[in-house]
Amino acid sequence: MRNNTRRQFLKTAAGALGAGLSYRFVMAEGAAYPSLPDASPEKLPRWRGFNLLNYFMEHNQYPFEERVFRGIADFGFNFVRLPLDYRCWIVDGDWNRIHSEKIDAVLRALRFGEQYSIHVMLNFHRAPGYTVAHPAEKKPLWTDPEAQDVCCRHWAEFARRCKGIPNSHLSFNLFNEPMAGEEEEVLPATIRVIEAIRAEDPDRLICCDGIRWGRRPIPGLIPYRVAQATRGYDPMDITHYKAEWVDSKSFLEPSWPLMGANGLLVSPQKSEVPQKLHRPLTIEGPFEGGERLRIKVQTVSNIGLLVVEADGKEIFRRRFTPGKGEAEWKEEHWTQWNIWQNLYDMDVFTDIPAGTRELTIRNTEGDWITISELGLTAAGGEDEAVFPMRMDWLGESGTELAWDRERGWRCSVCTCDRKWLWERNIRPWMEISEKGVGVMVGEFGVISRTPHDIALRWLEDNLINWRQAGFGWAMWNWNGSFGVADSGRTDAEYEDKFGWRIDKKMMDLLQRY
Repeated sequence: MRNNTRRQFLKTAAGALGAGLSYRFVMAEGAAYPSLPDASPEKLPRWRGFNLLNYFMEHNQYPFEERVFRGIADFGFNFVRLPLDYRCWIVDGDWNRIHSEKIDAVLRALRFGEQYSIHVMLNFHRAPGYTVAHPAEKKPLWTDPEAQDVCCRHWAEFARRCKGIPNSHLSFNLFNEPMAGEEEEVLPATIRVIEAIRAEDPDRLICCDGIRWGRRPIPGLIPYRVAQATRGYDPMDITHYKAEWVDSKSFLEPSWPLMGANGLLVSPQKSEVPQKLHRPLTIEGPFEGGERLRIKVQTVSNIGLLVVEADGKEIFRRRFTPGKGEAEWKEEHWTQWNIWQNLYDMDVFTDIPAGTRELTIRNTEGDWITISELGLTAAGGEDEAVFPMRMDWLGESGTELAWDRERGWRCSVCTCDRKWLWERNIRPWMEISEKGVGVMVGEFGVISRTPHDIALRWLEDNLINWRQAGFGWAMWNWNGSFGVADSGRTDAEYEDKFGWRIDKKMMDLLQRY
């Protein structure tokens, strides 16, 4: 039973928020839920929870509901991350005019968080000057002084309103998944925002997403005493299978563990891309002669020149020049970078000379080409040996494959499993954690189109890794196509509870870890 102290807190907080005044946290006594653990930039608790999308997009916003927080708490979780679109609280599209009452609506979540012992993390998913979504912001936060000034004012307003709320109950997550490849691109603007927040609230807990879409930590932020957050979306062949908002047409059919090599071929002309992605794909023989190689070309960015060499001698070349209209590609895509990135989904073939010891496949011009599949047919044979490929910007290119008539395809480094997840996604974050930086997984999940049994196997391997590393996590999302409630999965068993259709097996898995 909640006592008069708690009721008085809620009444006082509601009045303060409604008047647009600073919101001061008052700890209530006799709470029905476990107290939240202390949190600091050096050591984050192992929070477990979900992203709530009420103010995720300007055109689709809706108020926070108490029943959601109560349900999350009753299932045993203690964390929500709120991805926010700053356009939800500005006046008539003017980013210099902040609507006080609209910020009150966002901060309503804090009352529910206090009531049900749930930590609330506020995130600018679309910040003034930066977003991973479409359309892009008109002015770039990382380089534009005006965008930085505006972003600092917005975060400072939240800091002023929330001053005094314990870090155990509230944190700020500055930007969602910086796409930058190097930390130097994001550091100046990020430091400015950190300083603007601390000018209003010196002790506020701040958490920064890593670069490369949240996949890599930012060591340059260590002196500024901020925690950092990573992601759990690899491999995207599983997590974003058939998702409309990513280029998923070349993704492999989901399986876990997942077999596949990196089919991303980056041109040497694209010098801003890390060198580890410039290596060609090789196939070790020897080849007896008469074999035929099939290469399935998927997406080509800007321009590509696909070249195949046998022991250093060119045996095949094909130029791809994406454009507009009907042609050899299946779909055309004009990107925000003002280039064409067209989907070909097209097979090309070459015969392999007798005695070849090694084939080399590379892209020698333009941007990049992705290939989704290799096929080899032996001399005089009809059956094709197929090897799947996947697009991986965060790994390494230049996978070394081998093939022979007796054993088929071989590859010692291209299986994605729990160990692969640890080496790729956990180890870099363990290294920064050991330097005194708190780490958590700000987003993860599997889209409902991925077969349920595969989603659960992948999910458990991640949960095991995160528990071993001591990382907290927040699923994207609570209810929806990535969530545990009302996901629309056709192959899951559901239980009706608290007004939602709950995925029983997925909920059990989350509760166990």
